[in-house]
Amino acid sequence: MMGHALTRPSVHVPRCGVYRDPMSGQRLNITLDGEHAAKLATLAARVHVNEGTLARSLLSSAIDGLDPDPANVAELLDGIDGAFERAQLGAEQAAAGDTLALDEL
Repeated sequence: MMGHALTRPSVHVPRCGVYRDPMSGQRLNITLDGEHAAKLATLAARVHVNEGTLARSLLSSAIDGLDPDPANVAELLDGIDGAFERAQLGAEQAAAGDTLALDEL
């Protein structure tokens, strides 16, 4: 959001989706918590780029710097607070049919 000072991030329903885009490859939608969204908005405003462009660049750099060894990826995932519990909840919700069709997103 160039030219606009953000005082607080937008509120989004916490979802993450990966979609194939025939024009550009793969599209990934991510919802950040308030603190990280505010940091991203501040940094994007400071360097005069779109938040999405900056987020894509930061994520690409982080992925490029990762060691692809599965043990290291597992260690990285284990370091995410509450990730295992959220994954279990997602599996339970899917098994119970508590899902949304892609066209409802």
